[in-house]
Amino acid sequence: MAGVDRTQATPQERAKLVANWVSVDLAAKLNADDLAIELSPVAPERLAKLLVRILDQTLSNKMAKEVFDAMWSGEGEPDAIIDRKGLRQISDAAEIEKLVDEVLAANARQIADYRAGKQKAFNSLVGQVMKATGGRANPAQVNEILRRKLG
Repeated sequence: MAGVDRTQATPQERAKLVANWVSVDLAAKLNADDLAIELSPVAPERLAKLLVRILDQTLSNKMAKEVFDAMWSGEGEPDAIIDRKGLRQISDAAEIEKLVDEVLAANARQIADYRAGKQKAFNSLVGQVMKATGGRANPAQVNEILRRKLG
């Protein structure tokens, strides 16, 4: 679902998200702790709440994994963990655009390298925007805005 507006996810995309989380993330934790699924510290309803926060773009997948780990450790409900840890993803296009402009203004060399065909320079610019936001900017939006501005 990368690059997809998750608020408009199809039932198939939603099912895939659930299946991936159950078969990968939840299964890994259950295996690591040698637990049967019915003994999971993360109840299905709580996992569903977490997945809603991925779909509504409150969380990136990386942030969701951090929240999941906290839920597994008994730190509470997803929304409470998100608030306590300050993990809301930045999805405001104007805010991201401003950050991109600041990064571009400070990195003429990387812009020149990117325009000379060096993809690593683009990745570096993305990384700088993500660093400026503490990893909270919506990565798909960062990429889209950077490509548009560098195009």
